[in-house]
Amino acid sequence: EPKRKAAFGSVGRRIPYRILHVINQDGESLGNMHRAEALKLMDQHDLKLVLLRENAEPPVYRLMTGQQIHEEQLKRAEKKKASPKPGMYIKELSFSSAIAKNDLETKTKQIAQWIEKKYHVKVTIRQAK
Repeated sequence: EPKRKAAFGSVGRRIPYRILHVINQDGESLGNMHRAEALKLMDQHDLKLVLLRENAEPPVYRLMTGQQIHEEQLKRAEKKKASPKPGMYIKELSFSSAIAKNDLETKTKQIAQWIEKKYHVKVTIRQAK
């Protein structure tokens, strides 16, 4: 079975757990309830059950509208895009203290671009002889 997209929990009726902790669409806790009760509530209010925390005991599900689900997926995609890719965390730049003005400006622009991309920048200045 191919690995399912784990970006934002499972949405819908296929819930492997018997007892769930349910949160309504306004963020208020409805407490622990049986899967059948949660599905009935979902149908009554025309909402979807979304898995928030699987490793909690019991697992936490939230009742959400389609619009709320879409907004949450967009938020998570933005967050993922903003975080730097693994293995590219630190950029290092070194130059001498006798650096020319235009070289310094060029390197400063490079550092600014790296900071915008959320990289950690390490600057080393060597003393000129």
